[in-house]
Amino acid sequence: MSGLAIAATPDESAAIATVQRLFDAMEAHNAEAARTVFISGGATLTAVRANGDVSNSTSEQFVGHVASAKEAWLERMWDPKVMIRENLAIVWAEYDFHLNSQFHHCGVDSVTLVKAAGEWKISGIAYTMETSGCAPSPLGPPKK
Repeated sequence: MSGLAIAATPDESAAIATVQRLFDAMEAHNAEAARTVFISGGATLTAVRANGDVSNSTSEQFVGHVASAKEAWLERMWDPKVMIRENLAIVWAEYDFHLNSQFHHCGVDSVTLVKAAGEWKISGIAYTMETSGCAPSPLGPPKK
């Protein structure tokens, strides 16, 4: 979990770890691992591009994309902020995304999670996709 801030509570750490497991599954192109972080019945992913275009997909569509991608993916987050009330959490974090070891875009991830059977699962993700004006990541360049 490189670049992650230390969370104040076990639930905060677990919520962040769920998001990181998604990133790890994306990097490994492991569809089954990606599928396990989403709630039963599926989640919604919403991309907000810099030009204002918005697109939605289901977690199953995303999992299919993870499985079929040929390029190397790397998504990294830093300084996550976590809000939790009962069995609902939000992880908000700056991120960058690299495609084939090259910077592709940056933005903010807003990940909503619910705790089901004692485990945090992603119920939705909304994220910005910014291709310019990105500040350098405090994580430095990705390892190749």
